[in-house]
Amino acid sequence: MRIAVIGQSVFGLEVYKELRKEGHTIVGVFTIPDKDGKADPLGAEAEKDGVNVFKFPRWRLKGKGIPEVVQVYKATGAELNVMPFCSQFIPMEVIDHPAHGSIIYHPSLLPRHRGASAINWTLIHGDKKGGFTVFWADDGLDTGPILLQRECDVEPDDTVNTIYKRFLFPEGVKGTVDAVRLIAAGNAPKIVQPEEGATYEGIQKKDNAKIDWNQSAQVLHNWIRGNDKVLIPLRSLLGATAIGQPLEIPGASQPGLVSKAGLMLFGNDGKALLVKNLQFEDGKMIAAARYFSSGSSASVELTEEEKTFAEQMRGVWKSILTNVDAIEDSTDFFKSGAASMDVVRLVEEVKLRASGCQLQNEDVYMNTTFQDFIQMCVKKLRGEDDEEELVVDYVEKNINNMTIRMPHQLFVNGEFVDAEGGKTYKTINPTDGTAICDVSLAQASDVDRAVAAAKEAFEEGEWGKINPRDRGRLLYKLADLMEEHQEELATIESMDSGAVYTLALKTHVGMSIQTFRYFAGWCDKIQGCTIPINQARPNRNLTFTKKEPIGVCAIVIPWNYPLMMLAWKTAACLAAGNTVVLKPAQVTPLTAMKFAELAARAGFPKGVINILPGSGALVGQRLSDHPDVRKLGFTGSTEIGKHIMKSCAVSNVKKVSLELGGKSPLIIFSDCDMDKAVRMGLSAVFFNKGENCIAAGRLFVEENIHDQYVKRVVEEVKKMKIGDPLDRSTDHGPQNHKAHLDKLVEYCQTGVREGATLVCGGKQVSRPGFFFEPTIFTDVQDHMFIAIEESFGPVMILSKFKSGDVDEVLRRANATEYGLASGVFTRDISKALYVSEKLNAGTVFVNTYNKTDVAAPFGGFKQSGFGKDLGKTC
Repeated sequence: MRIAVIGQSVFGLEVYKELRKEGHTIVGVFTIPDKDGKADPLGAEAEKDGVNVFKFPRWRLKGKGIPEVVQVYKATGAELNVMPFCSQFIPMEVIDHPAHGSIIYHPSLLPRHRGASAINWTLIHGDKKGGFTVFWADDGLDTGPILLQRECDVEPDDTVNTIYKRFLFPEGVKGTVDAVRLIAAGNAPKIVQPEEGATYEGIQKKDNAKIDWNQSAQVLHNWIRGNDKVLIPLRSLLGATAIGQPLEIPGASQPGLVSKAGLMLFGNDGKALLVKNLQFEDGKMIAAARYFSSGSSASVELTEEEKTFAEQMRGVWKSILTNVDAIEDSTDFFKSGAASMDVVRLVEEVKLRASGCQLQNEDVYMNTTFQDFIQMCVKKLRGEDDEEELVVDYVEKNINNMTIRMPHQLFVNGEFVDAEGGKTYKTINPTDGTAICDVSLAQASDVDRAVAAAKEAFEEGEWGKINPRDRGRLLYKLADLMEEHQEELATIESMDSGAVYTLALKTHVGMSIQTFRYFAGWCDKIQGCTIPINQARPNRNLTFTKKEPIGVCAIVIPWNYPLMMLAWKTAACLAAGNTVVLKPAQVTPLTAMKFAELAARAGFPKGVINILPGSGALVGQRLSDHPDVRKLGFTGSTEIGKHIMKSCAVSNVKKVSLELGGKSPLIIFSDCDMDKAVRMGLSAVFFNKGENCIAAGRLFVEENIHDQYVKRVVEEVKKMKIGDPLDRSTDHGPQNHKAHLDKLVEYCQTGVREGATLVCGGKQVSRPGFFFEPTIFTDVQDHMFIAIEESFGPVMILSKFKSGDVDEVLRRANATEYGLASGVFTRDISKALYVSEKLNAGTVFVNTYNKTDVAAPFGGFKQSGFGKDLGKTC
């Protein structure tokens, strides 16, 4: 078709470009006159393409079309007028002239929000749905018949900027082109707009954008976000402590509070919202936290390389501000005529010249003079720019001779926030059975919000733009912060999971730090390869592979090693460039929440790491089902693993790695080093209170040393000190939670009923908390329940095997559906190699046990799962 495009802006430019791609002939572009010597983007692009461009200041005079203007338009012979964004009043004789009439893009779901500032009013009214309409122009104000509509959800924290960027701009361009497609095919509908539900609001101007403070915080939130783009989410403040320097707000019932986090404002319902930035009438923007400061900071002296960058940027400013003779340090970007589109261009120009300087549009608004702009860029390049204040509502505990500070809310998109509906649950200290604190209980909507944040961070955010080596630096920095806080992390782990403090410090926390450092080193070594192939002569062909991140990874971890399991799975995902949504075990969430705080302080961009404490049935299931999750890693029971695998397959065939149950056999031959076999056998069973996925679930002892071995381990077990895990002399702390303790009692009762000999233990310790005695069973036959099923507790299961019958003990050891780990003790290297080859397990320990390392891949066979944690990633 022959199309006239009437309008302006980048939106109009994109519509114009897409119409040309569709093969339509653009017979004329009618746009606004140049401003301060600068052409509108639509007109500038059309002129480059050799399309006729007309820049009439107006189309009408005293309500009637200007004949000369109308005649120029009619001469183009347009068959359709497309008006993607038009700020001028167009005469009806132009609207009705083409054979197919005229269509207009309007950023609301008509008949709602007719008139100007439709996006603003969508937010101000708190609409749950937003969208756009392409309609047939008539002589009314946005009243013409509807051709096409598209809608989207309005998120609680959407601003004009976010909803426009996420939906109204990209989908609006597509929708306008789709409408033209329907017209060309003769299938375009004309649906009369209903008057029911119709609204009209006037244009938003400074004099009518004043706030009525006698309203709820939610209404104020909607009003501010509908007028500005610098609001921090309302819900991020629910439950936060209101502290700061008072600021009188004319008309408000109580003063605002200026803190490091920003300006806290209050509705008439007593609830608060937080404003991050403030813009003054002269266009200058400042961080709200600096309202009472002078606004100035010490300037930095530029290196020669930075001076070169500054001169490059001076040239960019000159190319944008064409009406300015020279760019001085005092030149103000906006007072010199720059507009919002120029901000976008300036930000992109910086990224092209300095990839390490990740600017946001608001950085330009807050540094409007050339000198301030250069200082801001240089500080960012040096990593010295002011960090955004992380708002944390801590729970504080005086414990282990220190004061620990723990977040207790969800961590979503770089912020600690309450769960939907403010839902919480209590996490319990297994040492005495008392509640530690209330923790936010994630809901399905919270999962969706976290996945959306992770997806945006991966596809559009800074995370996808930084190079692998910079990813590695972030991981190293996170590991350093974890090391700085290792005593605090170990104390939280001990309090929340019952881990003995010394073990928590060395293994739970220590190996977590090692894991992040190990994978930090892999970031810039994940490489593809070139592959020789047959040439399609006479051409020559090159084939190569690339290792690319997959996207949003969901991680569901167990309660036995809360921080270490987080590290094992998260570090590799981040090193590869993925983003993460992690669900810690419901009974042990606190170290994961502290980890989230440290990750934010390390500088990980928003959305890269998200942590959702909650139930497996709700949060875990939603992650398994979510269509935007591309991989799920799970450590837990085989039963739940099967369910997750099925959900992942049915939802979107997402990749899965599973580390599931185990019943690891440990074979002790008579030619072993007895002292070592006793010491390591005890560790194989009782390490971490037996709450250990690779724990030796069954010990096979050669019959000629069996009785001696039993005597030795019983003697050692009786020496173990049971008690407070924070006591440095404690060997054996409480089990993780009450339900697990009860299962252990039942497990041992079953063993006794089936005829196994209970040598020691088998019952709860008579003291507060969830303590269970270290237990030893002998005379365990292969058919017994305790010989088949995992206890996941401090229970040693001992069975004899005939002297010299290696193949028979191997048959018995492999007669299980599990294959996570195994072990063998012998001085005979040939026997050790033979046995390790025949054992069906992912790991075989020889004359040792529990020795895992960040460089060694870890994972199981059979119903113990598949996929590997740790080790080389490519």
